[in-house]
Amino acid sequence: MSAATLRIGTRASDLALTQSGHVGAALVAGTGHEVELVHVSTHGDRDRTSPLAQIGGTGVFVTAVRQALLDGTVDVVVHSCKDLPTAALAEITLACYPPREDPRDALCARDGLTLAELPAGSRVGTGSPRRAAQLLRARPDLDVVGVRGNVETRLARAQGENADLDAVVLAASGLHRVGREAAITELLATDVMLPAPAQGALAVEATTDALTAGPWFADRLTQVDDPATRAAVAAERALLRTLEAGCSAPVAAYAELEEEGVLRLRALAIRPDGSHAVEGEARVALDLAAEPLSGDGSVPAALGAELAADLLERGAGEILAEARA
Repeated sequence: MSAATLRIGTRASDLALTQSGHVGAALVAGTGHEVELVHVSTHGDRDRTSPLAQIGGTGVFVTAVRQALLDGTVDVVVHSCKDLPTAALAEITLACYPPREDPRDALCARDGLTLAELPAGSRVGTGSPRRAAQLLRARPDLDVVGVRGNVETRLARAQGENADLDAVVLAASGLHRVGREAAITELLATDVMLPAPAQGALAVEATTDALTAGPWFADRLTQVDDPATRAAVAAERALLRTLEAGCSAPVAAYAELEEEGVLRLRALAIRPDGSHAVEGEARVALDLAAEPLSGDGSVPAALGAELAADLLERGAGEILAEARA
């Protein structure tokens, strides 16, 4: 790590650069250090047409960025946490979770339409099996179309001059971060569209060596880290890991802190056509100040594993096997 510059590895999309820039600014605030964004091309960026599950699913946006970290060409990397594989790497530490953005999914439709207002047969675009399945559960009369591309490319499919779709569904967090919230015609309630595990959260990874390179860096990571986000993400990712499902699986999970420090986790596994879902929820009391909030032995992770086991007992494994077939 340079004495004056923090090198952040990032994908080169507008969203990734914006996210990494915001995190970098927070990490060096008040230190006198500068930030350099180092662009890293990933498999998911190079292949913008194939479905994510077909080109590798979990890790398709992550592997190359992590390799830059291991190679020492960058000091830290910033990921959209929902893209991050749940398996840990011994050489890399999940060092920081900044405060989570809005985790909900957003409908961006023509003519300001909401999901309920879309006419029967409307064509709605998404590249996510989770979103597609929940759309079909809510509106089986829709024609759900697979789409890929960056935020602007997908928005143009529904709201551009040459639009060929009636709507697209994107993460609200990404739209907020790139200043495109005006394109949202409806924020989909979580009882209609439960988010992907860790959606809206960012993950900052560093090598173990980098954490000891300078006291200022470790201190800033601690200052930027949000305990509530860390706890929620730990529960959601533990559920995903226990289900042995990747980021492209039709699985949803959302944990949130309720009053008096209770962590509530809701989750589901759903058939791709939306015809059947196995759903559940669980709660646990949580002391953010006193308990470890991540790691396999933490209270949030135990909550996620417990709920996943319940879903598996009630048929989630069969749903996920059907989705992989």
